[in-house]
Amino acid sequence: MTAPIRTERHGEILVIIADNPPVNALGAAVRAGLARAIDEAAADDAVAAVVLRCAGRTFFAGADITEFGKPMQSPALPDLVNAIEASIKPVVAAIHGTALGGGCEVALGCHYRIAVSSAKIGTPEVKLGLLPGAGGTQRLPRLAGVAMALEMTATGDPVTAAKAQAAGLIDAIAGEDSLEADAIAYARAIKASRPIPRASEKKADSDPDAVAAFQRANARRFRELDAPAANIACVVKATELPFAEGLAFERAAFLTLMAGPQSAAQRHLFFAERQAAKIDGIPADTLRRPIRRVGVIGAGTMGGGIAMNFLSAGLAVTIVEMEQEALDRGVGVMRRNYEASAAKGRMTADQVEAAMAALTPTLDFDALAQCDLVIEAVYENMEVKKDIFARLDAIARPGAMLASNTSYLDLDEIAAATRRPEDVVGMHFFSPANVMKLLEVVRGARTAPDVLATVMALAKTIGKVAVVAGVTFGFIGNRMLRQRQAAANALLLEGASPEQIDRVHVAFGMPMGPFQMADLAGVDIGWHRDPTRIENIREALAAESRWGQKKLAGYYDYDERRTPSPSPRVAEIIDEWRTRTGTPQHTVSDEEIVERTIYPMINEGALILEEGMAQRASDIDVVWVYGYGWPAYRGGPMFWAKSEGHDKIVAGLKKHGVAVADSLTGKQPG
Repeated sequence: MTAPIRTERHGEILVIIADNPPVNALGAAVRAGLARAIDEAAADDAVAAVVLRCAGRTFFAGADITEFGKPMQSPALPDLVNAIEASIKPVVAAIHGTALGGGCEVALGCHYRIAVSSAKIGTPEVKLGLLPGAGGTQRLPRLAGVAMALEMTATGDPVTAAKAQAAGLIDAIAGEDSLEADAIAYARAIKASRPIPRASEKKADSDPDAVAAFQRANARRFRELDAPAANIACVVKATELPFAEGLAFERAAFLTLMAGPQSAAQRHLFFAERQAAKIDGIPADTLRRPIRRVGVIGAGTMGGGIAMNFLSAGLAVTIVEMEQEALDRGVGVMRRNYEASAAKGRMTADQVEAAMAALTPTLDFDALAQCDLVIEAVYENMEVKKDIFARLDAIARPGAMLASNTSYLDLDEIAAATRRPEDVVGMHFFSPANVMKLLEVVRGARTAPDVLATVMALAKTIGKVAVVAGVTFGFIGNRMLRQRQAAANALLLEGASPEQIDRVHVAFGMPMGPFQMADLAGVDIGWHRDPTRIENIREALAAESRWGQKKLAGYYDYDERRTPSPSPRVAEIIDEWRTRTGTPQHTVSDEEIVERTIYPMINEGALILEEGMAQRASDIDVVWVYGYGWPAYRGGPMFWAKSEGHDKIVAGLKKHGVAVADSLTGKQPG
């Protein structure tokens, strides 16, 4: 096995090269090799300065995830960073790709940093419920100031090389194709400069105004999260304590977070997301079908959002509508969305035009014959979808993949409308499709292995987190969601209010409750459109045109800014239905709301697993975190149920008369 660290001499400059593909993770062998190379430089009088660079596509992009949960082998990362900083020869970090997590901390331990303009540097540990544990929270404010240190540590978002240079974190920008040469030249220029600049010896200036402003700006984002608060506290301590004491404070905070339930949940999700990409029964090296052009049927909100995913990834898209007005409206919305992104600096004007140039809008259904993948994104009606797939079957080229965006319907029945069911797959995007990260990939009874493998790989290309689901009504997410909504509706009749039920869900960590979600999505979705036929509270609201936020009236009343307030009229409608149904009333506690709305979702998740409709429990967690806003710090519904204790969940379900899944009680299904 080739050693992951080697050295080269360029005159008086020693170049240390890390070569540990794919991302130069800072595993034990890498750390040990770096420590030896730093010692080599110190012991050689002919070496005047050191350049530390990485081979391959990136600088050190973080820790070695295979070491997670295991005892740290020597040298530990904090000790390595301290050793680099203590070097009696100046060390220049040469950065390309991404310097993330431990990689960023290694760069901070170096005395100088030079980077290509495309490089990014960041400390994403907070997204695992942690903080930089090798001095990052102490060196960053000393080098770049409190404001930048807060942004990098507490949000976990990386910064560009230009932004890092402006803050004093990067000393120079190198050419994209001349990083090593430029770094060696830089090392020669500073080799005799003394004193050697060490972050630990700098003073971090206090900036309470920046801290207060940052906390105000991120109050909602950081709600209920332990790690951002710990990162902020460590950065503040860097302005108050000597470096050694600050390191001790950081270490104690790191260990507290590591032992806590939130980091355990967030680390679970980190691995769950990677596990979700693996498909049961299909080898990882299964050949993929080539995808050069994607067809989308329907230019509405969903179809347009789906098309944007592929355009943004550089793929050509043909989008088909039935009427010119609808087509023009959909294309116009797509352009406005792109232009809004450009206005926020997320893309350039040239990128906007390139994306729109790759779009072919048409009323000609036959134009889809040139596509390698066609995604149907029309409304949820089985007969309409079967008709579309029969038409596609007649024109699509051999080997083209045919996908439905259905969120509930039977994919096998849709596939049966074609003579090629092996080419049919479900691709359930979540709204807004150009924003939401989740993609449920529905595996039909006859979906070909290479079709499934292609869609899973394609999901990664367009920035989605994909989860495989079986054919069952509502697949994974919506099947579970139905349980919550049914229980919430029952609680309304028994004495709870929409405001109380939603408040409990928000307090739990959800972005919104079931009735807030209904108002946002549209109370009229799925409504039969007959105002004389009223069989439940939701239909009563729909009959009065209380269709949600778009009408400024739904389960809540809204002002012009769509700020909700309790609705007296909704309270009247609920009271009328309580009387009409003769439902016994009682005082509904917050605890009962959790037991009756969230516990049944977990029970349904267990049934989904028993039926083989999801590959693994962690896949269900990924669906709910990325598709429905389940709080990451609770790890997903199945992880949360396990951490709460299945006995507790089972007792709550039985208390309210729910038939419990065998797997929750420890019985073998069947």
